[in-house]
Amino acid sequence: MKKDKKQQRINIKNKRASFDYEFIDIYTAGIVLTGTEIKSIRMGKASLVDSYCYFIHGEIWVKNMNISTYLQGSYNNHSERRERKLLLNKKEMRNLEAESKNPGFTIVPTRLFINEKGLAKLDIALAKGKKTFDKRQTMKEKEDRREMDRAMKF
Repeated sequence: MKKDKKQQRINIKNKRASFDYEFIDIYTAGIVLTGTEIKSIRMGKASLVDSYCYFIHGEIWVKNMNISTYLQGSYNNHSERRERKLLLNKKEMRNLEAESKNPGFTIVPTRLFINEKGLAKLDIALAKGKKTFDKRQTMKEKEDRREMDRAMKF
């Protein structure tokens, strides 16, 4: 019996990032992974909470991304929170590096997914931190949308 491809879609989001940051630009990057890491991601055992991206020697890395150990893995299982290299075009990396050096800007992972070809991809965003009143405004808008959806149902 064949498994349905649509049923296997992996889409892990960083909901906290959209609350704490205002996204300026979003890029899709590939990730350098080991065999047990991609198997854990396909099982949905990953988390983007508290993760961020930074540059070292012109390369972009993601730190604190949690990919749980693979249960059937043996002695060559990966460490859960190791730093992973991201793959982008040189032009995109130059733009990101220049923009992230400005005060108040950072690079945060927003979504981890498996594309149509079966490759793990990470959406990263150039983001600016929100102030407290911006966060309250976001919460108010979210509550208003919920109330309108409830009213539409009845």
